[in-house]
Amino acid sequence: MFPTQITKIACIGAGYVGGPTMAVIAQQCPHIRVTVVDINPQRIADWNDEDLSKLPIYEPGLPEVVAEARGRNLFFSTDVEGAIRESEMIFISVNTPTKTYGVGKGMAADLKFVELCARQIAEVATTNKIVVEKSTLPVRTAQAIRTILDSSQPDNNEAPQFSVLSNPEFLAEGTAIQDLLHADRVLIGSEDNEAGKQAEQALANIYANWIPREQIVTTRIWSSELSKLAANAFLAQRISSINSISALCERTGADVDEVARAIGMDSRIGSKFLKSSVGFGGSCFQKDILNLVYLCRHFNLPEVAEYWEQVVKLNDYQKHRFAKQIIDTLFNTVSGKKIAFLGWAFKKDTNDTRESAAIYVADELLQDRAEIHVFDPKVTKEQIFSDLKYLYQLNPAQAISTETLQSLVHVHADPYEALQSAHAIAVLTEWDEFKAYDWQKIYDAMLKPAFVFDGRNILDHATMQTIGFELKSIGKG
Repeated sequence: MFPTQITKIACIGAGYVGGPTMAVIAQQCPHIRVTVVDINPQRIADWNDEDLSKLPIYEPGLPEVVAEARGRNLFFSTDVEGAIRESEMIFISVNTPTKTYGVGKGMAADLKFVELCARQIAEVATTNKIVVEKSTLPVRTAQAIRTILDSSQPDNNEAPQFSVLSNPEFLAEGTAIQDLLHADRVLIGSEDNEAGKQAEQALANIYANWIPREQIVTTRIWSSELSKLAANAFLAQRISSINSISALCERTGADVDEVARAIGMDSRIGSKFLKSSVGFGGSCFQKDILNLVYLCRHFNLPEVAEYWEQVVKLNDYQKHRFAKQIIDTLFNTVSGKKIAFLGWAFKKDTNDTRESAAIYVADELLQDRAEIHVFDPKVTKEQIFSDLKYLYQLNPAQAISTETLQSLVHVHADPYEALQSAHAIAVLTEWDEFKAYDWQKIYDAMLKPAFVFDGRNILDHATMQTIGFELKSIGKG
């Protein structure tokens, strides 16, 4: 029914997951034709641009992978229907944001793009297709996809057959290429029937071109879908846990980095994701936890829902606590004061700003009419204003007019210009270059006292104090 050796792949969605994942598959499998499609013509144009610095995603190592495979067996196109017709396997890698309306508003995943993909596949396909969920989805979404695919077909023996797989990504932005090349595991969930096992084998054979077989894990499809949500929830839980301890450290005189190092040496705990900061961001953690909370409530598990919701509440508290410390330290008002932001991306080595702590810290300061000056080496001015406007669309009660935003928020191409004559500096992203700046020069150009709020704990405390800065770090009393 389904070939176990795939020669043609299509991926619907050329974003942060689909683009890098398909680029690596094409690089590692030159015998497979990989076509990435998207309805956004500008995004596809950027993927096809000869200047690899113009790729729509900033990810270390990605330009080299694209350069090797593009034009050989990796193609980017807006011809979605053509790619569906020609392929044997179709990855669905579209956005699944948190719903902003209707039932489940603020928690449930919005699956409208996934549903549209399923309907388009059913409408266009004339031959058997393996459909792979690559987007992060709630448990039992595969059943919805299966229902759409089956119900859209004529009831005869010549209708194409479909098999649905779950193959969640476990990528960290900034290290996505290495995560793909040297994955801890590849997870494949399949339907419990002969066709499902054939499809599972076909996908496993693709990854086996570079991933050891023992690291390709197969499960039931529901387990695979839930594993992705659970993995992100567990990682976010660790960050919120150490951030909760950081608040206590500041009150007691303890050092959160020393505490994290001590507990991380326990082999039962481990050291990863115990770095305290202003809070986690990104497209996955908060979205997936809220989705998990919604599912728990849907299945009448209120205690479980409340447990996981607290992880998000603690993260919101950490961002609020950081912003409040800036206001309190600057004599209980930042109105008319220049606050310089170093970083806007949610983490270093990416231009992704989704759920970045910087957005929420900026909002709290803007509510007090601070003047925000931003420098980020990879985030554009357009993106920064878009992030703030989107926040106010979701929260109209606290919205700031476009005119006011333009008068209060300034984006700079030069970091020293952004820091010139600032009342305070807030480090919001852990870009390595920030540590290498001429901090004596920065101090000399700032208003005194010169406050620095290190939301990522990347600056050398002793050196900064020697220069003369008033340095406030996370979790250091």
